[in-house]
Amino acid sequence: MKLVSLKTFGLIEGLSMVVLLFVAMPMKYVWDQPQMVRVVGMAHGVLFMIFVAWVLVEAFRTKWTLEKTAGALAASVIPFAPFVVDLSSGAAERGEEAVG
Repeated sequence: MKLVSLKTFGLIEGLSMVVLLFVAMPMKYVWDQPQMVRVVGMAHGVLFMIFVAWVLVEAFRTKWTLEKTAGALAASVIPFAPFVVDLSSGAAERGEEAVG
C-alpha cells in the first residue's frame, strides 16, 4: 500500500515551489530575512529530486510513453504546471473534457 501517490507528491512538490516564490522570497528581498529561503529552498530541492526519480521509476515500471514521461518531467520544472497537469489528468480519468 502506497502512503502517498505520485500525483499527490507532485502537488506537494508544486506547493513547495509556491511557498518558495510567494512566502520565502518576499521575506528575503522585502524584509531582509533570508533564513526562510534556505529552509524552504532546500526542502523544495529535495522534494524536486525525489519527484523526478519517482517519475522515472514509475515510467519504467508501468511502461509510460515517452510523451507522458516528458510531460510529467516538464510539468515539474514549470511553475504552477503540476496543478494544471493534475486538473487535466483528473478530468480525463473521470471521463470529462480536460481544461486547456
